[in-house]
Amino acid sequence: MADVKTIVRANASGVRQSPRKIGLVASLVRGRSVADALIILSHTPKRAAKPVAKVIESAKANAVNNHNLTEASLQIVQLQVTAGPRLKRFKPAAMGRALPYQKRSSHILVELSGEVKAKKPEVKKAEAKKPEAKKESK
Repeated sequence: MADVKTIVRANASGVRQSPRKIGLVASLVRGRSVADALIILSHTPKRAAKPVAKVIESAKANAVNNHNLTEASLQIVQLQVTAGPRLKRFKPAAMGRALPYQKRSSHILVELSGEVKAKKPEVKKAEAKKPEAKKESK
């Protein structure tokens, strides 16, 4: 049963950073093992590394605790960054004008695959031995 692969997902919606900036960090760890990805992200000096690492850790926790996968076998199958909703704002400019701009947000989706842990063989409980009543001889 060691060759069975399972896909586990985790996502973060509405991360308040542009998808372009998060995509740069996501491309560093795409296709790697989870352990390598978390080490790379911990040493990446970009603000986008923190939300990407959080989503990967969440997917790892889902895989180990909910889907019974081995932690060492986890690989990043897909790491997708898409555009989220935009907040439309205006910046004051000279001569009483207002210039529009957009505060962008992102959605991060992580899919992991790994091997299912082998089930331990069930140990049959020995039948409880009934203590025999001691016969007293007089």
